[in-house]
Amino acid sequence: MSEIDRLKRIMDRLRGPDGCPWDREQTHETLATFLLEETYEVLDAMRSGPPAAHREELGDLLFQIVFQCRIAKETGHFDIEDVMREIGDKIIRRHPHVFGEGRLRTADQVLAQWEQIKVEERRGKRDGSMFGGVPPSLPALLKALRISSKAARVGFDWPDSRGVMRKLEEETDELRLALRAKKRAAIQEELGDLLFTIANVARHSGIDPEIALQDANRKFVERFRYIEERLGREGLKVGPGNRARMEALWRESKSRLRKTSPGRRSPSAGTSGSAPRRARRAARS
Repeated sequence: MSEIDRLKRIMDRLRGPDGCPWDREQTHETLATFLLEETYEVLDAMRSGPPAAHREELGDLLFQIVFQCRIAKETGHFDIEDVMREIGDKIIRRHPHVFGEGRLRTADQVLAQWEQIKVEERRGKRDGSMFGGVPPSLPALLKALRISSKAARVGFDWPDSRGVMRKLEEETDELRLALRAKKRAAIQEELGDLLFTIANVARHSGIDPEIALQDANRKFVERFRYIEERLGREGLKVGPGNRARMEALWRESKSRLRKTSPGRRSPSAGTSGSAPRRARRAARS
């Protein structure tokens, strides 16, 4: 028995009459949050955890896929075999330079061909736009990256990074004017334009802006925790009354953590948040 068949049988048992009450109650809708959570935990483990953590989180994500397929099978819509067959056919169809005639030499050529094939696939569909496949629920920065990447693949892009940096300066100036005018609607619009341009700067640099922002969030929290710890030792509390001391400790944290951070792993490395998740699973079982 293959491991995928074993996992399918485990899922069948969980959803069966004598299976787990919690698993039997789940629907596609109730599993949506878990699917998203497991995806982010894969990303965390992939970036900051050891290979064993990455493997574990991929397994958790795969289990969510098997779970979704089992529910769809019960309603007669599809099963995991249909899912694997369809993605296999799609990958072959979108790689004619590998599985058919003709060869492409660069990744850019592959992406351009990929987008053209998808355009052909969309013909006749209700939403034939090349943006039709961008999920509405994507985080905004990631969505901006996907939208701009699709536009770039059909030639709608700045010729180089200097062009997008000039656009960044332009949008920054427009946001500054909106802030001076104190017009909320204008500020929101210009802030959105600036964030969209920043996503394009990231794309031109080969950086995922969502990951970059996650790194910035993590760095800020790490440095501020240093402030909290030091203030606690000094018998002080975090608050406006200790702003000067907080600023001094912030500068100190930047100096100290900068020396140690490159070789360190994040607090969740090796677990990727799995301990709290296991507790939740134990509670629901």
